[in-house]
Amino acid sequence: MKLIHQGAEAKIYLKENIIIKERIKKSYRIEEIDLKIRKKTTRFESRLMKKAAEIIPVPKVISSCDKKMLIEMEHIPGEKLRDIIDGMPEKERKSIMARVGKKIAKLHNADIIHGDLTTSNMILKEKIYFIDFGLGFVSTKVEDKAVDLHLFKQALKSKHHKHWKESFKAVLEGYMEESKEFEKLMERFAQVEKRGRYKRKKKKNAQPK
Repeated sequence: MKLIHQGAEAKIYLKENIIIKERIKKSYRIEEIDLKIRKKTTRFESRLMKKAAEIIPVPKVISSCDKKMLIEMEHIPGEKLRDIIDGMPEKERKSIMARVGKKIAKLHNADIIHGDLTTSNMILKEKIYFIDFGLGFVSTKVEDKAVDLHLFKQALKSKHHKHWKESFKAVLEGYMEESKEFEKLMERFAQVEKRGRYKRKKKKNAQPK
């Protein structure tokens, strides 16, 4: 196996044409609690991926083992949007981001919250695949869906600052086409944005001068 990525929660290996995700031990947690959490999150992520795969392109889960904390899944040999979106012509970039927005809305219509929407977790290979549901969960709350969108907006601002405004506008246009509760969600999104600005302002004012 070849280690291709290591994050805070898991190690990602490539073996032939299979991706193996191993949820890693947290030394700061009590061992028994850590084991319980990792087993639960491994099982849940596998189930969430299978549910999401019925709605949008997601790597196929081949097997899951909560004893070894492993999920084996299909390898998608495409390019991460993170690496290619800024170099695209404007028309193509907007089209891609509108497609992303439609896929987010489809997940939200099914009450699936991805939890980590970034262009690093989207792979383009003809279709746009969403990956890494490790922070995902199921929720009917408009608040959770609005926060999911808000975090994606923040990720675009951080990683794609030159084009983030037009890109997020395209995301919302695509989202609107598929969403079952767009107006209600946009009202809550505005509230989430307002809270975020207030927290940033409060944090800035609290810094020593």
